[in-house]
Amino acid sequence: MQKRVFGRTGRQVGEIGFGAWAIGGAWGRTDDAESMAALHAALDAGLDFIDTADVYGDGHSERLIARVLKERGGPRPFVATKAGHRLPKQVVEGYTAQNLSAWIERSLRNLEADTLDLVQLHCPPTDAYYHPEIFEAMERLVEQGKIRHYGVSVERVEEALKAIEYPGVASVQIIFNMFRQRPAELFFRQAQRRNVAVIVRVPLASGLLTGKFGPDTTFAEDDHRRFNRHGEAFDVGETFAGVPYEVGLVAVEKLRPLVPEGATLAQLALRWILMHEAVTVVIPGARNRQQALANIAAAGLPALPPQTMEAVARIYEQDIKPWVHQRW
Repeated sequence: MQKRVFGRTGRQVGEIGFGAWAIGGAWGRTDDAESMAALHAALDAGLDFIDTADVYGDGHSERLIARVLKERGGPRPFVATKAGHRLPKQVVEGYTAQNLSAWIERSLRNLEADTLDLVQLHCPPTDAYYHPEIFEAMERLVEQGKIRHYGVSVERVEEALKAIEYPGVASVQIIFNMFRQRPAELFFRQAQRRNVAVIVRVPLASGLLTGKFGPDTTFAEDDHRRFNRHGEAFDVGETFAGVPYEVGLVAVEKLRPLVPEGATLAQLALRWILMHEAVTVVIPGARNRQQALANIAAAGLPALPPQTMEAVARIYEQDIKPWVHQRW
């Protein structure tokens, strides 16, 4: 797997990482043995970047990662986590230095680490990006040795652009995929100019871009693809990238002919993201060994030809853009 420099940290990471939301919960049934096998397989294959959060399974995801890394021993991969969604309600007033310190202490215990590689503010309200004292509190945590670097996980391009004005922000995590293309217009250029790492989440639009779903597909009651279909629990953009399910299914059928021989639609979707040089690492989820290895294999696909990139752009313009582009 090719490596890319993680912004101004100077550290190199593989292009494909491991998104650990699904092994924590909110994606239907999970099996810890399968989850740990997926992580082991990914790390054995050379993956070296894991993304999690303190609220994924109320810390279960972090603790599973710690178990796997303890079993393996040796050098640790780059582990990024997030803080902020433990608040009962997302308000700027909740992002105090005291709260941030407490959340990070909990993640240190969960991950069995002395210092956290990267802590990202977890999609705070837009107004938080206009409060420099929040970012100053993160600087203090760096000085105290609790975290090495900090960044943000955002919902909107506006938030990403504001966040990178703070010189200490090392990374931005953002939704970007064939169904959510707006970040490539301006934000990617600005991130490159400021040497900020870009972590891409929801790369497969919650599984829509695997091509495995249909009109009759049902999801478990504890799967956000059912309980957050219309944004009932959190930002609807996190579920199917904000694209109405039926609209996404139609677009997927138009994408199928573009899949390279021997590859899958999911691998095409991941390789398409990696065609954008501003992207540092993509973090698809995996709940079993086969998914983890298939994700990593996407990095080995040849560069996509111009006609494929143009076809994806046309499908986005015609089918998807009106639903999502200006909203996020």
